[in-house]
Amino acid sequence: MEVPSLKMNNGRDMPAIGLGTYLGFDQNGVVKSKDKQLRDVVMRAIDVGYRHFDTASVYETEQEIGEAVKMKVEEGVVKREDIFITTKLWNTQHRRTEVAQAINDSLKKLGLDYIDLYLMHWPIGLNADYSHSDVDFMETWRGLEDAQRMGIVKGIGLSNFNKQQLERVLKEGTIKPDAIQIEVHLQNVQKEMVEFCQSEGVVVMGYSPFGSLVARHGSTVEGPKIDDPVLSSIAQKYGKTTPQIVLRWQIERKVVPIPKTVNPKRLEENINIFDFTLTPDEVEKINGFDTHTRYTLPSFWQNHPYYPFDKVDNPIADPFIKV
Repeated sequence: MEVPSLKMNNGRDMPAIGLGTYLGFDQNGVVKSKDKQLRDVVMRAIDVGYRHFDTASVYETEQEIGEAVKMKVEEGVVKREDIFITTKLWNTQHRRTEVAQAINDSLKKLGLDYIDLYLMHWPIGLNADYSHSDVDFMETWRGLEDAQRMGIVKGIGLSNFNKQQLERVLKEGTIKPDAIQIEVHLQNVQKEMVEFCQSEGVVVMGYSPFGSLVARHGSTVEGPKIDDPVLSSIAQKYGKTTPQIVLRWQIERKVVPIPKTVNPKRLEENINIFDFTLTPDEVEKINGFDTHTRYTLPSFWQNHPYYPFDKVDNPIADPFIKV
């Protein structure tokens, strides 16, 4: 499958779909890959055409991604420059002096000498004990700018920033962000944010692209499902599945979807979306599902001065702090 690409502010290309490698969170913390499952999924993904892999230091998946890439390069299937790796700075390393060390740690795990895109995972700085730190995210951004000048990262960007926070980085930074990763799906269309980013040349990456189509935290959530009549009729027209229609809707909006799966059949299905296009009317129909619903809402951080979302009445307990 030949995947098109989007041009970033740094002049480099980002493949128009990526494979997410966050395996989730349970009572024991971040879920880890067992028996090299993730490595094998990434190797299969490369075989079926994926060239963009999304990870983060906190996901603890960098090492297996690196192993998979190394093995596929050694097999002669791809060259390093064919692969686009996105990874992210965790909140406990927000001081400018800590950024390069964090990147070097990621490079060591990945077994690479540069990262294609490095994102600030959240605007929220935390101390080692997860108490709130007073580090301004602009200090952190300057650390990312330093890293790009050093050449250890080719592109830099943001994740989970709101529009005002992005505007501040654009105004006060010396290097424009290449990309921003935000939650985008049927119920969180983010029309204004997406259009603003694109007007500044900032590529939008959309995580949780399936929204309510899939179970969340082991339970179903309100919203359109696989058999939704509007989505099903569009899917039937093109001989595709409902999830493929939802991913193609992102492509039409020039949003880079980051679907996650370890299922070989779904892996192929998710990338098989570049042989048809939706009409503008169909895109608008799908936009109509918008309810501004977020599934990633770390309300345990909501008293942090740089928390990017609206506060809620009953914040959840902080899963990073062991009681």
